Amino acid sequence: MQINFSFVLKYSAAVAAILFMNACLPSPNPDPGSSVEPESGANTSVDFGKTKGGESTEIYTLKNKNGLIVKVATYGATLVELHLPDKDGNFVDVLNGFDDVSGYEGEDNQYFGCTTGRVCNRIAKGKFTLDGKEYTLATNNDPNHLHGGEGKALSKQVWKAESATDAQAVTFSITTPDGEEGYPGNLSIKVTYTLTDENELRIDYEATTDKATPVNLTNHAYFNLAGSGSGTVLDHELTLNADKYTPTDDTLIPTGKIESVEGTPREFRTSRGIGEGIPDKEATKTEDCKTAPKGYDHNFVLNGNAGEQRLAARLKDPKSGRVMEIYTDQPGIQFYSGNFLKGQKGKGGKVYPFRGAICLETQHFPDSVNHDNFPNTILKPGETYKTTTVHKFSAQ
Repeated sequence: MQINFSFVLKYSAAVAAILFMNACLPSPNPDPGSSVEPESGANTSVDFGKTKGGESTEIYTLKNKNGLIVKVATYGATLVELHLPDKDGNFVDVLNGFDDVSGYEGEDNQYFGCTTGRVCNRIAKGKFTLDGKEYTLATNNDPNHLHGGEGKALSKQVWKAESATDAQAVTFSITTPDGEEGYPGNLSIKVTYTLTDENELRIDYEATTDKATPVNLTNHAYFNLAGSGSGTVLDHELTLNADKYTPTDDTLIPTGKIESVEGTPREFRTSRGIGEGIPDKEATKTEDCKTAPKGYDHNFVLNGNAGEQRLAARLKDPKSGRVMEIYTDQPGIQFYSGNFLKGQKGKGGKVYPFRGAICLETQHFPDSVNHDNFPNTILKPGETYKTTTVHKFSAQ
């Protein structure tokens, strides 16, 4: 066989040119808005900016084999992004948040995606008594204490990060000293985020103390399953595995009663649209119509046994088909309907409108430290606080 060497040389040169051009082109990104595309099972970190105090922060990216992406930052051990596919395989980010740490330090941040504590939710008038001593906390949600306080709350500190080498996970840790934000004891905390190949985001909390102290940790992510900044969530369909709830006074502090949801606007035992129970005009402040004028901000008492994993909530966006199920071992879940979102701008200039996302915060009940009939939130020396919440995602 006779070989045409002239043709071979021309063909080889053409192939080399094509390969060079392809190498210079950016790789396709099936998940628009994601700046980091790690391989499944890997995690990477990039700079997330410096705080006002000059501390460096990082953001870690986790990705599973199905293309789901989670981004978490060292500032506040915060969930920043969560990219999920719809029923047609189109990915969007479903979390409210900001492009760098400066947004999370600004006045437009309403606890977006952060780890809250030492005690999440509210403590009445910022006071509690433990072992015969009264403790005074910041009243940063007048007249009450909210989500751990002001400048040194867990959501406003830079945590240490340790990424796993053999799993799609990252662990954040912090120690808050005795007396910080008014709380007793040196409290050491770990929060681990794991993204599984079963499309689950698992959050494991662990804490120890050298002095008795109240502890109640949760994540404060704002979800819009249609995509963050895509309008209200009033058409989302919600189910809560809760026959009862804890009624509150006008400042959202529990009265101490535990009552049935039956016949009230808090009836979500079967799936229904979030907007169905929110009045168009201000609700009258009666016991029968206490959704709060702007929407929901209520603690629901979960069915089943606290300490055992069970389904707490199911949220679906009927248009995209995205579904989120939440499983937890906690006794309660706070349903908050984005009542104070105000059109602030977030990631990529997206606008977060009034009722544009919801929070489903697994927790012990608000103000438990002041109610003997509520599940205990006191952690003592020698004990280990442990709790796990799992978010499972699908599309239908």
